Amino acid sequence: MKRAIAIAIALALVMLAGIGCGGSTERAEPQQADADTAAAERAAVAAAEEWLGLVDQGQYAASWDEAAALFRQAVPRARWETTVESVRAPLGKLLSRQLRDATFRTSLPGAPAGQYVVIRFAADFDGGKSAIETITPRLEDDGTWRVSGYFIK
Repeated sequence: MKRAIAIAIALALVMLAGIGCGGSTERAEPQQADADTAAAERAAVAAAEEWLGLVDQGQYAASWDEAAALFRQAVPRARWETTVESVRAPLGKLLSRQLRDATFRTSLPGAPAGQYVVIRFAADFDGGKSAIETITPRLEDDGTWRVSGYFIK
């Protein structure tokens, strides 16, 4: 179990290493910037929850299909399916998931330019198991928020 979690975390770090640096040099009015950031965070959380629903249902191939291009480039589908199943299956059925925080970022170490939201959820699984899920949606070129990184601890 610990080995599977370590593998998942290693995959997440590979995925997160491919997540965005950069940002706009233009400055919006502070109130507008705050509203834009809050809207981005809400949209990214909604996308993350939808994507996590696929993982919760064991639809690992579909979760890979719906992930960001960075995610799909970093982790082959078969490797993702095997790894996420080995980590999630032992935890059992999801009982609850609560949003802990969501932070809009335009700069993450060693990552391409882009808009990202780093989200943490507290999750409880049957059998009394708990975990923190960190998921990082990225705003894709088509305007869709898609998951570019995921790990569970």
